[in-house]
Amino acid sequence: MRALFQLAELRAFLVAAALAGLAESALAVLLGVHVYEIAHDPLNLGWLGLVEAVPAIGLVLVGGAVADRAPRRDLAAGARGVMAVLVAVLALAAPYGGLPLIYGVAFLIGAIRAFEEPSVTGLEAEILPRVGMLHAVSLVAAVSRVSTLAGPVLGGVLFAAIGPAGAYALVACCLAAAALTMRLAIPARPAPPIGAPGREGMFGAIMEGLRYVFTRQVIVGSMALDLFAVFFGGVAGLLPVFADDILHTGPAGVGWLRAAASAGALAAMLVATRHPPRGRAGVVLHLAIAGFGLGIIVFAFSRSLALSMAALAFAGGCDGIGVVIRRAIVRLAAPDALRGRVAAVRGLFLNASNELGDFESGVAASLLGAVPAVWLGGVITLAVVAVTAWRAPKLRRLDLRAMENGRS
Repeated sequence: MRALFQLAELRAFLVAAALAGLAESALAVLLGVHVYEIAHDPLNLGWLGLVEAVPAIGLVLVGGAVADRAPRRDLAAGARGVMAVLVAVLALAAPYGGLPLIYGVAFLIGAIRAFEEPSVTGLEAEILPRVGMLHAVSLVAAVSRVSTLAGPVLGGVLFAAIGPAGAYALVACCLAAAALTMRLAIPARPAPPIGAPGREGMFGAIMEGLRYVFTRQVIVGSMALDLFAVFFGGVAGLLPVFADDILHTGPAGVGWLRAAASAGALAAMLVATRHPPRGRAGVVLHLAIAGFGLGIIVFAFSRSLALSMAALAFAGGCDGIGVVIRRAIVRLAAPDALRGRVAAVRGLFLNASNELGDFESGVAASLLGAVPAVWLGGVITLAVVAVTAWRAPKLRRLDLRAMENGRS
């Protein structure tokens, strides 16, 4: 583990990841609380998730192809810099703008993330050593989770203390610092080698990545498990409803609830830095997602902030284990020339599960009520785990030790 910290570019990558994670997780809280403060309707939170998801899903495959043809450091730093400008616009216009402005900026940020996520994933795999990859992946995940632990609390507290304009301004500064750290402290690398002739164009490059993913049961199975479990079991989009109407904690409570989930995930990731899941990683992944579903069910019925935080911490811990395994699969199973596109497909699944999951949660809550929508989502998550274990036996038998040593 000490040898990893001796790598200067890895240290810079971790600093940039921490700053970006802090900013983006705080921004998620700010946008949700701001929308709910204006409209006080869970359906509007669903629309927020949708406007972020549409460009992210629509452009992520293009973003992956670009990340396999352009210098990934410059692409990632540029994306974060543009995000900083957009959030600064929100800060300046917060006293005057309403829902259309918020939705418009959220739409543009979703589009930028379609290019940011594949480039960051590809750059991470370039920086991390293959030997000891599971330890390195766990370290990066843990550092990112620390920032997402602090970010929601910071976002909720700042919104309550200084209002949306000041909170957005601080987020913009963090994003700008992340972009500058990547640009100035990580050495430039040439664009990844193109495995297929360039004459195929963008469409051919995208199709090559899709064919690779959908012919590997371990990759597509892990992505599908993540997609459907989080799509139905995720509760992030409804946290303003639970904090305000059920737990009666206000905007700061949204931050504490998000932080509880991040704290559980962080604990799991810190354990994984020392004891990463290897030999029976497939079984561990299925059990972790099942545990996530159970935690969500408990959260749905809780009327205590302490119990709600404990349930989300447990669910977050289970999700943290799953994150380590899924990140390792993408970094170990994909060749460098395709890694941006594989990460883009993963981003497609991830954005669908998160942003579209927020839309699904908002619609379900408006039709059924927040509590039934959440516990039903947890039950569906358990069913998804059972079906995946049955239909993807190679994923169930996954051995990350063999992949790390280059044997599969």
